[in-house]
Amino acid sequence: MFENRELLIATKHQKEKVIAPAFKQAFGIKTIVPKDFDTDQFGTFSGEVERKKSPLETAKAKALAALAKSNQQLVIASEGSFGPHPNIPFIACDEEFLVLIDQKNGLEISASSLSMETNYASEEVKNSSSLLTFAEKVNFPSHALILKANDGKQLKVVKGIGSEIKLLSEFEELRSISETVRVETDMRAIFNPSRMKVIAKTTDLLIEKLKSCCPNCTQPGFWVKEKKSGLPCALCGNPTRSIKSEIWACENCDFKEERKDPRGKTEEDPTYCDFCNP
Repeated sequence: MFENRELLIATKHQKEKVIAPAFKQAFGIKTIVPKDFDTDQFGTFSGEVERKKSPLETAKAKALAALAKSNQQLVIASEGSFGPHPNIPFIACDEEFLVLIDQKNGLEISASSLSMETNYASEEVKNSSSLLTFAEKVNFPSHALILKANDGKQLKVVKGIGSEIKLLSEFEELRSISETVRVETDMRAIFNPSRMKVIAKTTDLLIEKLKSCCPNCTQPGFWVKEKKSGLPCALCGNPTRSIKSEIWACENCDFKEERKDPRGKTEEDPTYCDFCNP
């Protein structure tokens, strides 16, 4: 399906560094990056441009916009989302979404992954000591920072700060117009190695999905749609909350197949049983 074709990578912040090698190794595919493609129009993490769609919808919008400006039919785009972990309070997480669109074959496959391996953080600081303490906590200078200040009329934003000299000089300049300065981690992929690793992980997952073909129609993207709990307790036999089976489904023909838990477990330890260990 991908032999002798070119994959357009819709990015402004060098995500091709992790996406291109993975696709070349997996499919031997050539990759290209569009020139002067402004992904900031779809929203910025620093807040100048509001993201109006969900991360997945934004990734799709990027992909389609890149296709519209090219003569290609195969494209991939990504979008990230940062904030509190949905299940673990007070822990920040990075959720990355990738979507591949193949107009030639009428294919659209997406993948996402959630990771706590992120330095996503922000803080209001009033002095250089607090600023440097924050910087140390978020792996600066390998991970760049953003400074923001408001003089009462407009917000001034300095992005991509990657040296202590620049950080302190920009901070002093902003302190001259505002009592407090907001410091944030720069979450653009090119300035954030931790995020780039999560994008790489999500790329690998997407490739796995592309290699998994439907037993019914042979189209790529046959993947886990649902996980069913109910693995029986080894002691009392009652169903537990542990995964008993997975529902695999095709996005093309709606074929579904129930498969046993891939770990091969047929019983669960009573420690995880609500009846034996309430």
